[in-house]
Amino acid sequence: MKSLNRLALCCLALLVTADSVFAQAGNRARRRADLSIPDVAKKDVICFALYTVHDKTLKLTAQLYPLDASDPKVVRLEIEKDGQWTEVAKANVIEAGWTAPFRVENWDDTQNFKYRVAHGAEAFYEGTIRKNPVDKEEIVVAGFTGNSIQPAHGGDISRQDLIDNVNKVDADVLFFSGDQVYDHNRHYAAWLKFGRDFGDIIKDRPTVCLPDDHDVGQPNLWGESGKISTLSGASDGGYLQPGVYVQEVERAQTSHLPDPVDPHKIGQGIGVYFTNLNWGNIDFAILEDRKFKTGPAGRVPKQGPRPDHIRNPDYDPASVDVEGAILMGERQLDFIENWAADWTDADMKVALSQTIFCGGAHIHGAANGRLHADMDSNGWPQTGRNRALAELRRAFAFHYAGDQHLATIFHHGIDEYRDSIWSFCVPSIANLYLRWWEPLEPGKNREPGAPEYTGDSLDGFANKVTNYAAANPAKKPAGNLLNTRAAGFGIVRFNTKTRDITMECWPRNVDVTDPSAKQYPGWPLTISQFDNYNPPSWGKLGEITFDVENPVVQLVDASTDEVLYTVRVAGNSFEPGAPKGKAFHVKAGKDAPEAIVVKDAKVGSEPVTVKLD
Repeated sequence: MKSLNRLALCCLALLVTADSVFAQAGNRARRRADLSIPDVAKKDVICFALYTVHDKTLKLTAQLYPLDASDPKVVRLEIEKDGQWTEVAKANVIEAGWTAPFRVENWDDTQNFKYRVAHGAEAFYEGTIRKNPVDKEEIVVAGFTGNSIQPAHGGDISRQDLIDNVNKVDADVLFFSGDQVYDHNRHYAAWLKFGRDFGDIIKDRPTVCLPDDHDVGQPNLWGESGKISTLSGASDGGYLQPGVYVQEVERAQTSHLPDPVDPHKIGQGIGVYFTNLNWGNIDFAILEDRKFKTGPAGRVPKQGPRPDHIRNPDYDPASVDVEGAILMGERQLDFIENWAADWTDADMKVALSQTIFCGGAHIHGAANGRLHADMDSNGWPQTGRNRALAELRRAFAFHYAGDQHLATIFHHGIDEYRDSIWSFCVPSIANLYLRWWEPLEPGKNREPGAPEYTGDSLDGFANKVTNYAAANPAKKPAGNLLNTRAAGFGIVRFNTKTRDITMECWPRNVDVTDPSAKQYPGWPLTISQFDNYNPPSWGKLGEITFDVENPVVQLVDASTDEVLYTVRVAGNSFEPGAPKGKAFHVKAGKDAPEAIVVKDAKVGSEPVTVKLD
């Protein structure tokens, strides 16, 4: 009898436990993220701070909680010198969004400085302005995207694993590529939460944040130079939120970036922030994929339930590459052209943007959600995509991005496979919308033993792409709400001596320093900087030996004067790649291509020795 009673009690306990687990799952699905703004004490009114240092100029933005009418509206920036705090700048608080932007010129970037942001008599927020790591051979950039905070897919799970791993690898730069905020009406409240989650690592290292569609309050973004969108999905181009809302978002997330290179505003008074950041002898181009991009609605015949989703497998990709459709915009393309040719204090070039230049997924939302093409991707418009890639490859630029909710590595092609740059799209921090890279036919020219989804393929717009890795989620995600949904983050290691680029892709809640910890399949992968413009059809000019280390070399088409590429050499010799059957002038100099050193060089030319000193 006692055994039966114990059995009955055990069964009852299991039922109660099962009910409890079911109830918790149901509660998680029903709950929404808590975006209430805490009522903080006066000493805690500074939530967090972001900064960059570029060309001896420090820019730092302090993010505050709401101030009372009687509170001071001035914030101070102080640094520690000889054990004493010294004020170096003041900033007026901008009440729309409660930010305080600082600017300090003639900044000494050769040493670390402890800093603190001060408000009133009792509020202090401390961090470290790092020295420029020009003495390091390896620069580590941690990359993040898709910071959903909704509980249904694990968005409420602590970010402490990300904080710990950034500190363990001691990342030199943080890169948040977009969707830091997933609330379409309360950016300020969600941005404060972002700061509470990530402030402990942001305060101590340069950080790049790029606002994307969800940050500015809409599901997708074709900014179309600031026009007002009138469709619910914004596929007609422009912004759903008022211009002042977008300005507040960009002020919070980008006012600490180096000054924009072309600061002229677009429609609704919205600014621009595309620029470059030189740190650790790596020159980062900070791009705006979406701000100038044309919306598809009304321009491209609708071939699916949405103007931007093509579900007709028989459609002609060339038919959607309509005249007048824009991707990067002329102002931004001009910037990239100039940036690609300027190698001042730079060993390597990296492009940072919201997303990659192809349709990087075949299946959207659920395992049966195959799309033939998605015009929210930067695979469309194809002409604009190819122009962007053509400019970036002139600098052998590596592309680091996010947005796709799916981690991938692609080698892009324009005229032939693998004739342009490589891209790494990082996984989402928490993944609410799933995507898969799963071509209907196996990729060609795959690496030995590689999955069938890798290799040469055409994306939905007939763009040439070669896939090397895809962190596809489980077809029916269950159990671990993060990792079966392929959540995680990226790390890229740039070796400025060897010019190697190593891409890492880590799941959530692992210790990246643990030898038993595994990355997503296909990672890590190491390429050379020079792989970013090395078409298979090219040959080599004769080797050039210089009398100086690491000169800058430029190839110019002898018949058209078009610049093929500009790059800083690794070491004192270089064997330039070039198309066969053409002649090129080689220009070179210690820090700029100042003089022609070889005339009419062709593939197979004799080696030469050049004096620059």
